[in-house]
Amino acid sequence: MVLMGAAALLLCVPLADAYARGRTEHLLLQRRSEAVRFADLADRMRSAADRAELSAEIGRYAQLYGAGVVVVDSAGATVARAGTGPAAEAATDAATDDSPRVGTSDGADARRRALTGRSTDRLPTLRPWGPRTVVLAEPVGRDERVSGAVLMAVPTEAARRDVTVRWSLIAAGAFAAFAAAALVAAGITRWLMRPVLDLDRAVERLTAGSLHARAVSDTGPPELRHLRQHFNTMAEAMADSIGRQRDFVADASHQLRNPLATLVLQLENVEPHIAPGPGLAEHGRALDEAERLEELLDGLLALARVESGTAELTEEDVSRAVRERVAAWTPVFRAAGVDLVAADLAEGLRARTLPDAAGRVLDALLDNAVKFVPRGSRVEVRAGREADGSTAGSPGPAGSVVVRVTDDGPGVPGEHLPLLLRRFARSPEHQNVPGSGLGLAIADEIARISGGRLDVGGHTPHGLMVELRLPASG
Repeated sequence: MVLMGAAALLLCVPLADAYARGRTEHLLLQRRSEAVRFADLADRMRSAADRAELSAEIGRYAQLYGAGVVVVDSAGATVARAGTGPAAEAATDAATDDSPRVGTSDGADARRRALTGRSTDRLPTLRPWGPRTVVLAEPVGRDERVSGAVLMAVPTEAARRDVTVRWSLIAAGAFAAFAAAALVAAGITRWLMRPVLDLDRAVERLTAGSLHARAVSDTGPPELRHLRQHFNTMAEAMADSIGRQRDFVADASHQLRNPLATLVLQLENVEPHIAPGPGLAEHGRALDEAERLEELLDGLLALARVESGTAELTEEDVSRAVRERVAAWTPVFRAAGVDLVAADLAEGLRARTLPDAAGRVLDALLDNAVKFVPRGSRVEVRAGREADGSTAGSPGPAGSVVVRVTDDGPGVPGEHLPLLLRRFARSPEHQNVPGSGLGLAIADEIARISGGRLDVGGHTPHGLMVELRLPASG
């Protein structure tokens, strides 16, 4: 459309200017023929009767065309004059060259040229806004016998009206051509972009974890249709590969749980038959490792179920879930010597998430806190609404439901913060704390599939902050 607009301007502006110049030339030729006739009459003027005939001719002409005509001799003295109004004034000013009126200099120049034997061969280009009057001059006599000049001040209203009409037609044609080009461009763009937008939406859904997302648009040029087919083939292969991987993790975890449970049971049954001493200590460590492995398999099974994404999103009362989980964990924190406080819990917080997503994520966050926060510390849970893209605590329309868990413990070094959401990742100083290292990874996956996110950061002046952000509903 930009190119079409530039082309319309490059074509229409020269065309309009060419017509204005052509109409100016036409006016010059029309009026110059009359000036030549008056110059012949003035050249043949010998008596009072000839002067009267000249005056009558220019008078009729001035009355018919509303022009001003002045005949001067070689000294510049006026021989005859006809016409009234602005045209006559312009002709008189050109003949006398004593007025500062606009356009007088052009008329005076035409008079000087005529007195040297040269006719007016060019007029100012006529445009809708002016000039309103043009002056042309014709010498009386020829060569060294120039005895005067005929000055004509011609109104340009009719010529300017023709220019205005023709320019309007050119502008209308250009606008119609541009509108037609815009409609064609819009249609072609929609035809070209429909499969691209469909691919973009499919990629977005695929990135969000919907492995069943496919590009469905079958329009557009052949290259884009081929791209859609290749994308769908790739998505099928990727979904199949990820599905097999998740199935393997789930099946392996499930199959290992039974023999592992049997092993733990046997180790517990053997314990009474082991005499006190080094063997009993080794037996205790073996039993601890077996229970840790059982916890790890449970985490892998939970992660596989979350990643499968088979559950439908439902509307959850986040306010209620937060209150219930805080009440359930309060005795655990009290036993660990840590204060669990619920502050600024807003009412009516609702989000469309996986079933009990806020409760499951909050369980993981509080479980982490009770493990890693030392005795005497304080853990605080807040929940509220924030506008999209706003900073924490800023007012605004409901955009996101935010659940924030902070503590005043030692925290985690800044370079280790990105590791906390990875599977099996732990900071070096917490390697010996019980757990599988999958809690925050599972919580992050639940938040992602629910359309939200889990953020980890430092807490001022010290400690850790974990923030669950879910899209608000309603």
